[in-house]
Amino acid sequence: MTTPAPVAAWHALAEARDPSQLDALLADDCTFHSPAVHRTQEGKALTTAYLSAAIAVLGPTLTYVREWYAEDSAVLEFRAELDGITVHGVDMLTWGSDGRLVDFTVMVRPFKGLTTLMEKMAAQLAG
Repeated sequence: MTTPAPVAAWHALAEARDPSQLDALLADDCTFHSPAVHRTQEGKALTTAYLSAAIAVLGPTLTYVREWYAEDSAVLEFRAELDGITVHGVDMLTWGSDGRLVDFTVMVRPFKGLTTLMEKMAAQLAG
């Protein structure tokens, strides 16, 4: 199966570490589900803030290792390194008929990697 256009766009954005490309990729009512925050983050602005921070924190060592696709969604398995800890996770993307992302969910393991990610994300979001 060929890579769906929204996944290709996400990969290009992540590889370039260019969050300015999020505006064209995210639907206005996009939601974001963080591995660290219980409440769903609703709207393009909050989703952009979280994904921009993630790109800054994980981007330098982010590597996608496997992917699974459905008609309107994908699961992207990744690895990254933070302070000597290997972070292993998945990004779950869902898009609408226009190809813009309507939902972005991140899951991360191990717990030590998640806590390190949480600290770095908090600093990035505060800055």
